[in-house]
Amino acid sequence: MSVAIWAKRRVPRAESPRLRPRVAPTELTRIDFTEIVPDPVPFLGQAAYIQLEFFESLAKAVATAPDLVSKEGLSSAAGIALRKHHELIAELRRLGAEPAEVMAPFAPATDRFRLATLGADWHELLLGIHITSGMLDDYFARLADGLPAELGTRVRGILGESGAAVVIEQELAAAIAADETLDDRLALWGRRLASVTAHIGTALGADVEPVFTELIAAHTRRMDALGLTA
Repeated sequence: MSVAIWAKRRVPRAESPRLRPRVAPTELTRIDFTEIVPDPVPFLGQAAYIQLEFFESLAKAVATAPDLVSKEGLSSAAGIALRKHHELIAELRRLGAEPAEVMAPFAPATDRFRLATLGADWHELLLGIHITSGMLDDYFARLADGLPAELGTRVRGILGESGAAVVIEQELAAAIAADETLDDRLALWGRRLASVTAHIGTALGADVEPVFTELIAAHTRRMDALGLTA
């Protein structure tokens, strides 16, 4: 899924540091994301459509949940994703754009990405939502630093809502505690998910590789919180 087609960059400063090949992650130059200027309308369109996809995946998780307790918790998570979607399209309308028209170009690639991360069963579906939503929310929230100040603040507030992640993590933690055979399988699936999402960094080029390194670090923390090896 391409996430770079709307981005443009200010003319770089002459003194800006250049990344060295094969540099250790801890040595990577931190990127000032105010230097990466998203075009607000397509940025919001893609972010809004991604939230719609997360809602649809969570709706599937609700429909296939093993019990009513899980259904109730995941339905609240789905509601959060849907609220994020509506808040982002409200920002589009604030800019005078028609949300459906703006989101449409992003639908095919985003749909393919969703299908690639659904997994083989309910547990893999949940981990797929947890990992990809976390990474993409983090990514778009960082890029929002380059939006006009007030818009960027609102977008970061929308994407920073973590209630859905808490619910999904609780569901996964309970499932892993109840079935010791899940550990290895979900750990492997988590690594595959990170690999599938890796094109986010490579598509944008080396100059924004540091933020992708941060996304992988956050992915590792999510896996560690579940007792899984990233």
